[in-house]
Amino acid sequence: MSEIIYGIHAVQALLKRAPQLFREVYILNKRDDQRFKLLIKQLEQANIMIQLVNRKWLDGQVEGAVHQGIIALVQQQEPQFQEQDLPALLVPHPHHAAPLLLVLDGITDSHNLGACLRCADAAGVHAVIIPRNRSAHLNATAKKVASGAAETIPLIRVTNLVRTLRLLQEYHVWIIGTALEAVHNLYQKKLNLTRPIALVMGAEGKGMRRLTKEHCDELISIPMAGSVSSLNVSVAVGICLFEAVRQRQKIACL
Repeated sequence: MSEIIYGIHAVQALLKRAPQLFREVYILNKRDDQRFKLLIKQLEQANIMIQLVNRKWLDGQVEGAVHQGIIALVQQQEPQFQEQDLPALLVPHPHHAAPLLLVLDGITDSHNLGACLRCADAAGVHAVIIPRNRSAHLNATAKKVASGAAETIPLIRVTNLVRTLRLLQEYHVWIIGTALEAVHNLYQKKLNLTRPIALVMGAEGKGMRRLTKEHCDELISIPMAGSVSSLNVSVAVGICLFEAVRQRQKIACL
């Protein structure tokens, strides 16, 4: 089976990782900037068929999404990581940082999933965990927004999220959930993000599901000074993950 991906970063990332998956690439016939010339050269060197098409045709393939003038037809990829692969990512290693995991509960929008993957990749997250049901698919939209992160970061779909949280706790991973009603906030000194942690983020507005929240070891909030009551989930993910990055870099420098 085939699927499409679109956007310069998504195409470049897959071309670098698995050029054999490409079947055909469609490029806007009027785009002639240096960035595109380089990408076309790379595609030609990989012996990938290229077709020049007009903007109307490209728009029609992605229902008006921002394709940046490039769409690729690729072989559908099998998931690289399965639920049973998770323990291997949690084994302590003297030369690796403590596990930093991101758990997304109830994120059903593909744009948000892609943006969260991009944040996770930038922060050095070891894996992103999502429930198999009631979650966004890793489709062309998510991959485009992820800007290449979808091809690099382990995304693990699990059948039972609560069971997975219990497994993480068995491996001494501290489960930190985000909730508006939390007593403590992200920036209080007692919050230690340098140990093995899994950050759990729920959908904007609804938050985490009840059972997910009950299995967190600790709940935190992001302090809000303005009139809005919540942030887009990908923004919240970035804020929390890079506080963990800040703490870990500070420890590394001591």
